[in-house]
Amino acid sequence: MIGGGPGAFIGPVHRIAAELDREIELVAGAFSSDPGRSREAGEAYGIEPSRAYADVAAMLAGEGERSDGIDFVTIVSPNHHHLPAARAALAAGLPVLCDKPLTANLAEARLLAVAVRDAGLPFGVTYTYSGYPMVREARDRIAAGVLGTVRKVVVEYPQGWLAGDAEGKQAEWRLDPARAGEGGCIADIGTHAFQLAEFVTGLRVTRLFADLAAVVPGRQLDDDAAVLLRFDNGARGVLLASQIETGELNGLRIRVYGDRGGLVWRQEDQTNLMLHRPDGSSEILRAGTALGEAARRASRTPGGHPEGYLEAFANIYRDFARQLRGEPGCAVPGIEEGLRGMAFVSTAVAASRDARGWVDFGI
Repeated sequence: MIGGGPGAFIGPVHRIAAELDREIELVAGAFSSDPGRSREAGEAYGIEPSRAYADVAAMLAGEGERSDGIDFVTIVSPNHHHLPAARAALAAGLPVLCDKPLTANLAEARLLAVAVRDAGLPFGVTYTYSGYPMVREARDRIAAGVLGTVRKVVVEYPQGWLAGDAEGKQAEWRLDPARAGEGGCIADIGTHAFQLAEFVTGLRVTRLFADLAAVVPGRQLDDDAAVLLRFDNGARGVLLASQIETGELNGLRIRVYGDRGGLVWRQEDQTNLMLHRPDGSSEILRAGTALGEAARRASRTPGGHPEGYLEAFANIYRDFARQLRGEPGCAVPGIEEGLRGMAFVSTAVAASRDARGWVDFGI
């Protein structure tokens, strides 16, 4: 693991998710740019002291000399670390699983895409919400034509934790352009919403109209975003992402409407998927019941035993482990999804800043 040192939220989440199915074990890391804090994190994770390294170069060199060295690297550090860490790991012959957004900006993302192509190694991006069983069920039903032709996609991601003063390590780096990159809220959670819209519908965004703002005075990066979308089949879309909606927790929701029905999924009610029919009736599809193969593979417990964020994250890790073993049926978002996510951030930031209106989108 690269990153995930003391005070980090996401490091322990990655560790728990990776080890949930006993197919992966965290055995080494460069957990912090401070060698002492890296050792401290290693102790907390139960890592052999000699395998809690002072930096990435030391980790790759040290593990490369071991007969039981690491099999892949996961990157959970702030955005500006992603490119150098990923390139170093790929150059060392190691597959990489990287947290989102892919990099700090689109130029870096394109450099990383070249490095992945040249290395010819597996590369994944942890778009967590694509790991939920009912999200995969929604994707399969839309692909099977249950909704008919998709006409409208609405994806919302409201949070409120940055509505006031930003305090703590997690807030500080996300609001710092030097560490977060060119986007704030749009990169932190807007990329999740964007990836979810394309993942669930199977469509691709081709145009967008963006309105981003730093609502709280003094901020350099956006904390609120509204983006109109056009998809490659002509469908209309709306993407709302905000971290200043007071009282909101993690209210990710997607609604997809076709000419034969609609589907609604909410992350805060993640085990249910609502199916609307043209006659006005609705059906609640519940995790653990008679679902499709993708949802069944992503489920671990019987119906009525809720699975949530950690299990969705674990599905990404389990699929990545199986991908490394060459097994079929894996659904890990890859470099293309990561690159599209960064192109979305870059395009939306520039279009909003320059008041361009509708702009073409693509990579």
